[in-house]
Amino acid sequence: MLAARQPIARIIADPTADATLKARLELADKARTFASDRLGLPRNASYTDYADLKRPYATWNVFAAPEFSVQAVENCYLLVGCLAYRGYFDRQRAEAEAARLQANGLDTWVGGSAAYSTLGWFADPILNTMLRWDDDELAATIFHELAHQRLFVKGDTEFNESFATFVQYEGLREWRAARGLPLEEDIARKQQDEFEQIVLDARERLRVLYATTLPADVMRARKHEEIERLRADYSRLRDTQWNGKGGYDDWIKSDINNAKLLPFGLYRRWVPAFTVLFARQSDQWTSFYAAAEKIAHLDAVARTKALSALQAAER
Repeated sequence: MLAARQPIARIIADPTADATLKARLELADKARTFASDRLGLPRNASYTDYADLKRPYATWNVFAAPEFSVQAVENCYLLVGCLAYRGYFDRQRAEAEAARLQANGLDTWVGGSAAYSTLGWFADPILNTMLRWDDDELAATIFHELAHQRLFVKGDTEFNESFATFVQYEGLREWRAARGLPLEEDIARKQQDEFEQIVLDARERLRVLYATTLPADVMRARKHEEIERLRADYSRLRDTQWNGKGGYDDWIKSDINNAKLLPFGLYRRWVPAFTVLFARQSDQWTSFYAAAEKIAHLDAVARTKALSALQAAER
C-alpha cells in the first residue's frame, strides 16, 4: 500500500494521466485541504498521495462470535487496543482465518473495507478502492479517516467510530455549503439509519434469547426464527417506506449469523451525543475537539456515562 504511493500533485500535473482519475484526485485534494483549513483536522502528508492496489478492497475484516452470543471475539493489539475484528490485506488469508474459527464452532463473517488508516503513523494514501464512491462519499471518507488521527481512544471502537462518523457528517455538510451545493435530505443515510435499526433490534432480541437457559436445539431453532423475522422486517420496510427499492437485498439474502450482525452500531452509536457536544460548543471545531478529548480521557465507565448523558439530552 505504501510502496504504491504516487504524489497526487504529480498525477494532476501529468498531461498523459487519465482524465477521470485526475478529476477525482483533484476533488480529493480540495477535500483534503478543506479538512485542515475548515475542520481543524491534522495537516500532514496523509491523503496527498494516490495508490492503486489492483484489488477491490483495501482490507478484509474477519468478525467472529460464539454460536449463542452477539459478543464479538476480540483481537487485541499493542497500539490500538482490542477490536471487534481482525483485518487482513489478503482476502484468501481472511477467509482461511474465518474457516479456522468456524471449525472451532464460531459464527464468522468476512467483510471488505475500501478505506484504511494507520492513525497517522504513516502517510495514508487515497486508494483506488475509494474512488468508486461518489464525490460526497469520497470527501466524507477523507474527513472520517483524518478524524481518527485527530482523536483515538485505545480499545474503544464505538467511541472512535462514532466520533469520526460525526466529523464525517458535519464536515460533509460544511463542505457542501462551502461549494454552494444544496443541503438536500440524505435519502441514502436515512435508509441506512432505518436498516441499521432493524438489524440492531434483531441483535437485541438475540441477546435476550441467548441469556436464557433453553436447550441448544431449541435455542438454535429460535435463532433461525429471529433471523427470518429480520428478513421479513426488511422486506416490509423496503416495500412500504422505500417504495420497493432497497440497497440491502444482497446482504439480507445471503447467510446471516451472529458475526454478521457485529459491525452494526459500532460506527454510529454515539453520533447523537457528539452532535449535542458540537452544538454546546457553538459549532466551533477547536472547542469541540477539546471537549471530546476530555471525555476521551475518562475511564471506560465514566466515558460511557458522559456520552449517555449527552445522548439523552439530544432526545
